[in-house]
Amino acid sequence: MDIQPFCGWRFASNDISRHIAPPYDILDQADKDKLLEKHEHNIVAVDLPHVPPKELGPEEVYKDSATLLEQWQKSGVMKQDSKPAVYLYEQSYNWAGETYSRRAMLAGVRATPFGKDIIPHEHTFAGPKADRLKLTTTTKTQLSPIFGFYDDPIGVTSKLASVMPDQPDLQGELNGVQEKLWVIKDQNIINEIKKALAETPIYIADGHHRYTTAMNYRDALRDAGLIGADHEANYVLFALVARDDPGLLVLPTHRLIKGLGKDFSLEKLRKALPSFVWTQCPTLDVDLGNADGYLKPLGQHAMAFVRGEEMWAGRLTDPQAMLDVAPDHCKAWRGCRNPARTDS
Repeated sequence: MDIQPFCGWRFASNDISRHIAPPYDILDQADKDKLLEKHEHNIVAVDLPHVPPKELGPEEVYKDSATLLEQWQKSGVMKQDSKPAVYLYEQSYNWAGETYSRRAMLAGVRATPFGKDIIPHEHTFAGPKADRLKLTTTTKTQLSPIFGFYDDPIGVTSKLASVMPDQPDLQGELNGVQEKLWVIKDQNIINEIKKALAETPIYIADGHHRYTTAMNYRDALRDAGLIGADHEANYVLFALVARDDPGLLVLPTHRLIKGLGKDFSLEKLRKALPSFVWTQCPTLDVDLGNADGYLKPLGQHAMAFVRGEEMWAGRLTDPQAMLDVAPDHCKAWRGCRNPARTDS
């Protein structure tokens, strides 16, 4: 990856609790209204002009976002750092009775096609990309970072922490998560990190549509002859977390499947998946608030299948089965172990 420091825009207040919001694509109109009730200068007013953001909205809502952002900048609600920096970002939260802290480096990363340097795991869709491209084009701003993880050869966040001020430049709380951010302008540290990560790829955990949008925006400017190779539009804002960060939890994903028909049964499913080891589970014993804790003793990446009052846990034991059904995906994607925790 090719990282670059940047002059970030941030809220002028040190306590940003009422200014921050969850990721835009998990919010509905009621969520947006509640955030704006707390403070009219909540970022959701700019970052979520159209609800739901699954398709292109009316032209005027994006223009309103751009106008509002410009007003905040001119009035001093937001301020821009005068010198390029990278940013140390920390989130502390509780899960299943334990407290975790996750640290990320916020930096620009040169936009390149998916492949060697930037590795995706999702497909993207035209509607969400059209929404984000219109917002980026009107505001000329990257409003939220891509969430990526990477192999950390030098302990990046520890190096940033070694030169950070005693007190964070910004801090706040949102939905029980403590948020802190430090501005790091030490050029020697930045250069050391930049050199160490030059050949390190990034795995996108979240933000495929925004990353693709950033490339499309860059390409449009470049094709029009408006920017060169070193223009800031060539770089995408990332929150980069080391893959061995203890706060990088990967929790179960829950899915409801409809339309299976009367003939479907978990017995038939088990027979159709001989590469799995199966364990029958008493559903009444499940703590739905800690499903990962319940499944952990059954083996890494065990999955629960529930139909009515019947539940079985299945765990894939034959990696060849994944190769047979998904030969086009990379080894880490197919692996029986978490790609965020393995060298495979």
